[in-house]
Amino acid sequence: MTDESGSAEPHRIEPARLRASDTDREQVAQQLHRAMGDGRITMTELEERLGIVYAAKTLGDLEPVLTDIPGAVSPTTSAQPPATQQSSRAPESRVGGTPGSATSIAIMSGTDRKGSWVVPRQHNSFAFWGGVEIDLRDARFAEREVTITAVAIMAGIDVIVPDDVHVRVTGVGVMGAFERIDKKNPRPDDEVPEGAPVVTVNGLAFWAGVEVRRMPRKKKVEGGRDRRLE
Repeated sequence: MTDESGSAEPHRIEPARLRASDTDREQVAQQLHRAMGDGRITMTELEERLGIVYAAKTLGDLEPVLTDIPGAVSPTTSAQPPATQQSSRAPESRVGGTPGSATSIAIMSGTDRKGSWVVPRQHNSFAFWGGVEIDLRDARFAEREVTITAVAIMAGIDVIVPDDVHVRVTGVGVMGAFERIDKKNPRPDDEVPEGAPVVTVNGLAFWAGVEVRRMPRKKKVEGGRDRRLE
């Protein structure tokens, strides 16, 4: 198909026809659980709708279970073509979406939160004899101001924050370190765009380390691969 200039138009897929991911299903399931807790649906209705959710193959399959729930966010509403997602880099445009996981826990193990995910208003991270990495460089934010509470006991928690959002570090280190480290000359704080998200990192490091690393975003290089500027 071509436009008036004769150039080929990019192929677009209707959001409802896009394949659903495990994250999409889980976000819809969380909304259903909240609706049941608010008394909007019964336990029986919840079980029936969850059966539909976990069997869903496309985003359109997930829509019917939310149509009668006030304030519910359909996964097709926030779905964007990949080209749009890649070009939208203004930090203020990255606010909104259905919140992702509210916890990151590592006990004698390791876990991470990275890639494309939606940071909830409050995210709690706990590590004991383990490690947690929270990478916000490709994340969206459910609200303009979010808080990450990091508690590390004989463990390590790393929080990577892009340099085009505001960051506040207010945690406490006891026989350990709770600190912010700027990597590879990120932009000064006073040059962060107006309206950018604000990330507050608080908590406790006991015989442990919580490191908030503020750094530039991933940069595209030849061949379409990403290189981390660390």
